[in-house]
Amino acid sequence: MTHEIIPYGGWQKCLRLANDNCDLIITTEVGPRVIRYGLVGQPNEFVEYPDQMGQTGGTAYRSYGGHRLWVAPEDKVRTYFPDNAPIGWKVENNSATLVAPTEKSTGLQKAITLTLDEDSSHVKVIHRITNRSANPQTLAAWALSVMAPGGRAIFPHEPYRPHPDSLLPVRPLVFWSYTDMTDGRWNWGTKFIQLFQDAKAERPQKIGVLCSLGWAAYANRKHLFVKRFPHAPNVSYADFGCNLELFTNARMLEVESLSPLVTLAPGEAVTHKEEWYLYDGVSLGTRDEDLDVQLKQYLEQSQPEISA
Repeated sequence: MTHEIIPYGGWQKCLRLANDNCDLIITTEVGPRVIRYGLVGQPNEFVEYPDQMGQTGGTAYRSYGGHRLWVAPEDKVRTYFPDNAPIGWKVENNSATLVAPTEKSTGLQKAITLTLDEDSSHVKVIHRITNRSANPQTLAAWALSVMAPGGRAIFPHEPYRPHPDSLLPVRPLVFWSYTDMTDGRWNWGTKFIQLFQDAKAERPQKIGVLCSLGWAAYANRKHLFVKRFPHAPNVSYADFGCNLELFTNARMLEVESLSPLVTLAPGEAVTHKEEWYLYDGVSLGTRDEDLDVQLKQYLEQSQPEISA
């Protein structure tokens, strides 16, 4: 694996981690943010917003694109703190650690550590939020991968068990006030739920679930992005119990995972782990029976090392 400082997207000091298979590009003049994850020489799997690329400073929140770390539950002040300032960073072996300044209005400090495998697309991602304020704060770490347009997200239903063998519910399915189950971007299968990104869509869509199987995928341009994340039993999650959320509008689709809700005393931190995988030359159908067969090999290859 190699690392170097390069100009990218209008920023002059971006950190690039690369092996022969894939590369990550990380902004250091704003963040912490991974602005690119992709196969070497191929398009970015994450979205980029041309009108925001290269900008720094100011008090307005900018989405920029890429992968970011937020605070849940969503709040106009605490969640949307602008990450427009330079970050601290270091590279050790094949890992990069990114540390933002403590946020003045929230007293929170965000950090992300990325470890790129030496010869594959596998990336381990550790998100950390530390309470630097003088008071306890209740929150969850919220990791958002903002995917490029034109693809679809896929995530699993819980394993089927017939009635009356299974009498109790297996998970929540959470809607927002603007969620429309009849929208054509949804595909409600018996084993999988799919959400298609559509550049012509007039309204956003969002869904949240508790996903005990701990994975979601995004298929685009014959590439398959697989995100693995933990599920912890007997804990509280934000948004009526979600550890996975999907959001889409006309510009992008977000694949979001969340840590459990925790109350942090001053000086305490919450960590939230993900693992990323990226596969090339993937053709997927839309029917459940086809996806069940076609996804199997990629899910077997992406067995995670993470635990809650």
